[in-house]
Amino acid sequence: MELSKISETYSLNRSTYINLRWIGIIGQFITINSVKFILGFDFDFITANLIIFLGIISNIYLVYYYNKIQLSNRSALSFLLIDIIQLSALLYLTGGVVNPFSIFLLIPSVFASSNLKVKTNLFLIFVTLISIIFLTFFSLDLPKPLSDHFHVSQYYYYAIPTGLIIALFFLNYFALIFGRESNLRKEALNKIQELISKEHELVSLGTQAAAAAHSLGTPLSTIKIISQDLLEQLNNNKDLKKDIDLLVSQVDRCNDILKRLSINSTLEDDFIDKDLSLNDYLKEIINSFNEISKKNFIINTEQDTNSFNIKKSIEIIYGIRNFIGNANKYAKNNIYITIKSDSESSEIIIEDDGPGFSKDILAKIGEPYLKSLRPNDNKKSGLGLGIFIGKTLLEKNYAKILFRNSETRGGAEIKIEWINNNLHKI
Repeated sequence: MELSKISETYSLNRSTYINLRWIGIIGQFITINSVKFILGFDFDFITANLIIFLGIISNIYLVYYYNKIQLSNRSALSFLLIDIIQLSALLYLTGGVVNPFSIFLLIPSVFASSNLKVKTNLFLIFVTLISIIFLTFFSLDLPKPLSDHFHVSQYYYYAIPTGLIIALFFLNYFALIFGRESNLRKEALNKIQELISKEHELVSLGTQAAAAAHSLGTPLSTIKIISQDLLEQLNNNKDLKKDIDLLVSQVDRCNDILKRLSINSTLEDDFIDKDLSLNDYLKEIINSFNEISKKNFIINTEQDTNSFNIKKSIEIIYGIRNFIGNANKYAKNNIYITIKSDSESSEIIIEDDGPGFSKDILAKIGEPYLKSLRPNDNKKSGLGLGIFIGKTLLEKNYAKILFRNSETRGGAEIKIEWINNNLHKI
């Protein structure tokens, strides 16, 4: 799925929403009938139960007739509106805004703010606001005998809807902000899964091609030996010699093609799953940039005193490649990569001679879809997502990552550190 399409997907999980509605409906039913039959209060409980029954019908429709796993933005809006109207009707019968359960009117819009579109959320806030105002001026009295004893000043009475309205905007604002951040992370994580899936497909294709090249090498060599023997024996036959020459040339051509498919034609069959050192990781990654970049990659391995092999990991390769890719994008001429290792830990330091991280980026580094306030940075998009992907993948593989501006190179510096014991777990 493309990221642009993911960004447009706003929905509610049907099973989660159905369970929440059952909790609400059962709670309403127990409360209404407890107030009537246990406390003995007098109100129109028959109409109240009919309203609850309408909620039960709508939930049964969701369970048995709405077949999609996710509720679309439009469907979710319809059912959340039903929730607001149903609860408003119950509150109308039982005292309006002075009913202590009036706080539940805020739940549908707050629930929608982190899952649905902003326009949908604003519409639900508007409907909730109208419901609160309506219930302030129009409602039946509290159930008797409460209504006989409940007398408050107008200041207190109108403070209740005022507090509800303030809470409505306050809670929705924060839910909207946190929901937006959550959706951005979901989108970025979906993008990571998409990229890793493609990377696994490429690796799988590459290993299959390499295995085929390795396996076909022996029969092709046999064909070539036999054809050369035939060429020597039938050297005087001009017609057959021409065909055998063609056969030899095609065998050579096949060998050249298979060598290009093979990672390393001299390795045995187990080369596909060969473990790598951090130095080998970097060589693989830098080789992938040499064909597309004119910048200099300077590797320092002088302090790599305890190099050891670890299991080959697509996540580590892709994570480091994202950081090196960002360094390549912003560097003027040089990218400096230092590998350090001792008995306790191993680390990779990636520096460049570019402009470095701006202060506003450093304050929020690691979040997806960051945009710098610095005009020059806006020309080069992708910094936020690339760093988020690299950071997420490497931290998943026990890495500790530090972002700062280099004191010696002038550009950005990223330090990736592992405890050796954790590297052995990969």
